[in-house]
Amino acid sequence: MNIKIINIDTTDSTNRYLHEYQGEEGSIMTIATANYQTAGRGQGTNHWESEPYKNLLFSVKTHPQGVPVARQYVMLEAGALAIADTLTAYINDVSIKWPNDIYWKDSKISGTLSECAISGPHIRQCILGTGININQQHFVSDAPNPVSLRQITGHEVCCEEVLQRFIKAFSGYLQRIKAGQLDGIDQLYAQRLYRKQGLHAYRDADGCFMARIVRVEQNGHLVLEDEQGKQRTYAFKEVSFVINNKDKQRF
Repeated sequence: MNIKIINIDTTDSTNRYLHEYQGEEGSIMTIATANYQTAGRGQGTNHWESEPYKNLLFSVKTHPQGVPVARQYVMLEAGALAIADTLTAYINDVSIKWPNDIYWKDSKISGTLSECAISGPHIRQCILGTGININQQHFVSDAPNPVSLRQITGHEVCCEEVLQRFIKAFSGYLQRIKAGQLDGIDQLYAQRLYRKQGLHAYRDADGCFMARIVRVEQNGHLVLEDEQGKQRTYAFKEVSFVINNKDKQRF
């Protein structure tokens, strides 16, 4: 079996489910989907709001071959690119907001939690837990800028269809990784970045500043250049995007 799909009605976390799963796995990937998650997570302490039976909630486990530990960020890039490609079949103006969110214009439509395990110098296993807002029309949490496909398109979208599109896209990126085309994935990721051009507002521990994106390094660190020409390098959670002149959570 190349791809194993496990459908769950309700679970606390599809990532947790796949961590503990002991059954047959797909040779390419194993996917656990849920109609509802009671404890869906984002990066760090972030939580993912999802109305039951309205959105696509899933985790995908892979065992990439030959990916050095120092290049594990490429797995997150591949997942983000696959989601961006999938959503582009339905809407325009899709981008990847560093490190792992998918944006439509200035609103968040998807987020992913990446968890990789290592074995010696290489990645042994990677689990990507993803939520994509599909048919939810009202968001009640304090998330600053959520949006769904239904809100954008004005009609319902089949969650299973979206999942199948993702599987096809992600399989293609896994083939590129297997072929050693890691730099090519880095380049595609850079091309899809939110705010990839021009000066924009950011906030770090010292306050707000204007900067442009220079690059994302192979280890996933974001390099910005401020108005004075000084380059600043950030790991996850060390800088936040200021959107619509409002401070947002750090991602």
